[in-house]
Amino acid sequence: MIDLIKKTLLTGIGVAALTKDKIEDLAKELIVKGKITEQEGEKMVQEVLDRAEESRETMKTQTEELVQKTIAKMHLARIEDIDGLKGEIEKLHKEISSLKKEAK
Repeated sequence: MIDLIKKTLLTGIGVAALTKDKIEDLAKELIVKGKITEQEGEKMVQEVLDRAEESRETMKTQTEELVQKTIAKMHLARIEDIDGLKGEIEKLHKEISSLKKEAK
């Protein structure tokens, strides 16, 4: 019974969308109705919260990877690229100034 409830929670509602309060409320309701014991309820809450956190981390990682791939496809300059160019420009300015002084 508890496995069915967990599977329903994880697939029906979506792990990432669950909040601790919602999960605890559902567990309390199931305990009051006698569907699960208090220990099963605590275990269920912790397992669902753990899976929700794993899901959030996976989604975060996948989103970051997708953003990086999208940026790469767009050929946008990264901060490191811009900083490198700034350094090159500064070097060129110094060289030009040096050459101007030598030419005088």
